[in-house]
Amino acid sequence: MDETLDRDARVYVAGHGGLVGSAIWRDLEARGFSDLVGWRSSELDLRDARATMDAVREASPDVVVIAAARVGGIMANATEPVEFLNDNLRIQTNLFEAAHAADVDRLLFLGSSCIYPKEAAQPIAERSLLTGPLEPTNAAYAIAKIAGIEAIKAYRSQYGRRWISAMPTNLYGPGDNFDLVRSHVLPAMIRKFHDAKVDGGAVRLWGSGTPRREFLHVDDLADAVHHLLEHYDSAETINVGVGADVSIRELARLVADAVGFDGPVDWDASKPDGTPRKLLDVSRLEELGWRPSIGLEEGIASTYRWFLEHRA
Repeated sequence: MDETLDRDARVYVAGHGGLVGSAIWRDLEARGFSDLVGWRSSELDLRDARATMDAVREASPDVVVIAAARVGGIMANATEPVEFLNDNLRIQTNLFEAAHAADVDRLLFLGSSCIYPKEAAQPIAERSLLTGPLEPTNAAYAIAKIAGIEAIKAYRSQYGRRWISAMPTNLYGPGDNFDLVRSHVLPAMIRKFHDAKVDGGAVRLWGSGTPRREFLHVDDLADAVHHLLEHYDSAETINVGVGADVSIRELARLVADAVGFDGPVDWDASKPDGTPRKLLDVSRLEELGWRPSIGLEEGIASTYRWFLEHRA
């Protein structure tokens, strides 16, 4: 499939105020899309089916990108599984039903690489989905995202919708959440190293530091979203990543260098590591002609600069 999106098309970016949605919004604006639609959570609660239906039908978008979700790190996922399951199921279901009622032909649903089994063969290919147990600490969130993938397949099969789903790897960048309880590993590290640099003392990090993770700058993801909307049309979900990973210890060194912290780092091995390794097989995306452009060291440095400018 090769289909250039009309720059005058009305595009609804669900979750446009968050890390992912704001990057997609910036990317579309930079490409000349002139009719972007979005509501912040204070304006529209996507867990409310009637309100979501009314808003989307009235807006009547041509394209929908679903970047809205309840997200968080290991602690938030492990302690609030009910909210992570229910809120995400409601958000997705309401948006799918509203988009269908509004006769939206082109929709992209964004999930997460946590959908794959904890012990999946590395790098993780899309065919690994549902072949083994999930990582327990974020299973509720993963189940919700898997339900979203299946919904995309169902709408395609039953109604002929040209809807697609994509599973990004770990994301970071401007607009991230740096709260120490609810954030993911990379922004949490930036916050911890910055605070230690300012206040003095050691940085305390969870786990052994041995798990390996892949990190994709959110601006690269936004670029990939546009590429997929123009070049991908399949019921099967597709991975979005960089095809390379680092250990959490290596990541800590990169963050320390970016922040300028040269003090001690203590690892709390009593805390969970999560999945031992999570590297996505991105060969299908590469075959479509897309590759990332922002290196990890460069991306961390720019994200820290953003943090310094917005930390208040």
